[in-house]
Amino acid sequence: MDWTALLRLPTTILLILAAIALLFTLVQLVILRNRLHDHQNLAAAGRTLLVLIGFALTLVLTGMGFALRGYRLLADETPVVEIESRILSPQRWELILHWPDGTIRQIPVAGDAWRVDAVVLKWKLPALLSGVPPLYRLDRVSGRYDDPNDEAHAPRTVTDFGEAGGFDLLNLHKQYPQWVPNVDVLFGSGVYLPLVDQGHYTVSLMRTGALVARPDEATQQRIAQPF
Repeated sequence: MDWTALLRLPTTILLILAAIALLFTLVQLVILRNRLHDHQNLAAAGRTLLVLIGFALTLVLTGMGFALRGYRLLADETPVVEIESRILSPQRWELILHWPDGTIRQIPVAGDAWRVDAVVLKWKLPALLSGVPPLYRLDRVSGRYDDPNDEAHAPRTVTDFGEAGGFDLLNLHKQYPQWVPNVDVLFGSGVYLPLVDQGHYTVSLMRTGALVARPDEATQQRIAQPF
């Protein structure tokens, strides 16, 4: 992963700011200790206020950084994930997921097609007018059967990619909307494509929040072949 892409991640930026706020707090603590040692009570009171402000800012930035873990900036059309498929047995597949940052993960999928869902966070006014870009993260990958009877009764596979765990900006907004009033939550529409052996697909997200899935040319030809 290149450093330019790394610095664009909201988590990284917020945690860097949290580290700066923590350093500021520690410096003020040292100055406060010296003021108390010299019995400069009025100056010590001012430094105490700065310590409290710095500590609170550190906590807020750190919390927001972990809440945004897994989210990335959303451009006009942003690559979300590349998918390779390999057949293991009828209606049993292995998917290899490649993220834009170089992360790779293998997951099992049951069915005739794969489905991807993403979560998009869009901002209300005035954040929108100030140019704050939308954020997104991959939410889940699941299998889908062509036959409705199979869909209802056959084994299902769902892989959750909620990297932020229980402490997530989405959950925070649902439970305490007054804490993040400028967040407008939009669930990107899920997309699915038929599975073929040695298939290769790309999934992108439009700025509107719509997911777009595309097979490469060879995969498209395999999909078009009659059974």
